[in-house]
Formats: sequence, structure tokens, C-alpha cells
Amino acid sequence: MTDTQRSSAPHIYNALTFNDLADWGVQPDCTAGPSKSSGRLLFKGPNNEPETGLWVVTPGAWPLSIPRDEFCHFIAGRATYTRDDGEVIEVRPGTCVHFNAGWKGTCVVHETLRNVYMLR
Repeated sequence: MTDTQRSSAPHIYNALTFNDLADWGVQPDCTAGPSKSSGRLLFKGPNNEPETGLWVVTPGAWPLSIPRDEFCHFIAGRATYTRDDGEVIEVRPGTCVHFNAGWKGTCVVHETLRNVYMLR
């Protein structure tokens, strides 16, 4: 854990280029890839609520089921999220998305994604 994460207000400077990332492994249910994740946890509260951090993931595809409300601010890369009912959400740098708990579909990462997230 860095000093900025031990702060009274945990933070990361230069989230776009920050590279002190932990290896979070290969996406276990990839249908194309392999897609590999890394990131940095900023904060995790009691019972893991809320949780916030920086997530980086390489190209690949996998089914997605969002267990908790999740807000994402995509700061690099490109991906397509397709909900089971056919709704398509294209993400690129600057896109903000709120996924409601229970959202189901697929994620296809076309270019390595970098995303600041918050789960609750």
C-alpha cells in the first residue's frame, strides 16, 4: 500500500499513467483472449462496501454479471458491453457508465482498458 492510499483521502496521482499495479490475474471465464487484469485498490470499506480503485484489462471477451452497483469512468482503451437484451454500450476514454446490480451481458475489450471504478 502506498502513502497516498494510507491518506485520510486515498488517492492516485496521474491515473492515466500510474503503473504501480498489482497483478489480478487472467479473466477466468474468457471466451476470447486471454484477458489479463491488473489494478490498484484505493479503498475498501467494511464488508467490501464501498470499494474503489483503478482497473486495467487487456483485450479479450467474457460473460459479465454485475453483482453490485458499479460506476466506471473509462480513461483509456475501447470496449463494447452488450446486455443480454441486446443493448450495446460502446466505451472509450471519457465514458462514464453506471451498471446496476444484476446487469448481465458480455464485455469485449478491443484495446487495453483503464478504468476508475466504485462498487457499492
